[in-house]
Amino acid sequence: MDPKLKEDPYPFQAHVGFEITEWSEGYCRVEQPMVDHIGNRYGIPHGGVHATLLDTAMGYAICFTGDPDDKQLAMTLSLNVQYLGVAKGQRLIAEGRRTGGGRSTVFAEGEIKDENGTLIATATAVFRLRGTSKG
Repeated sequence: MDPKLKEDPYPFQAHVGFEITEWSEGYCRVEQPMVDHIGNRYGIPHGGVHATLLDTAMGYAICFTGDPDDKQLAMTLSLNVQYLGVAKGQRLIAEGRRTGGGRSTVFAEGEIKDENGTLIATATAVFRLRGTSKG
């Protein structure tokens, strides 16, 4: 990813530990190492972590401006997650893609795989764009 486009982690992101590794017009990739604090009682990543990674990847995919000083802001209106498998690897990889929408309401889809290619979860979402940080 172009270092000029990279944003500093926000507090929740820093706490959970995920990183945005690719970001371009209509696309975002988020990676999360398998660490103990994301696990549930079964010792696998909590479903809320999957939802967080998907929401983040899709949200960033719709918010790309190409200018790190002009942040597009958005709110999630609807998030639907389908849990399909259990990660066997050491890293969760979420990808989000913009699928449509207009000036203020935008649609996206996403998926999570581990580094071995195992499909873990898929999602769809609806977002409301809230303007940019410059206006």
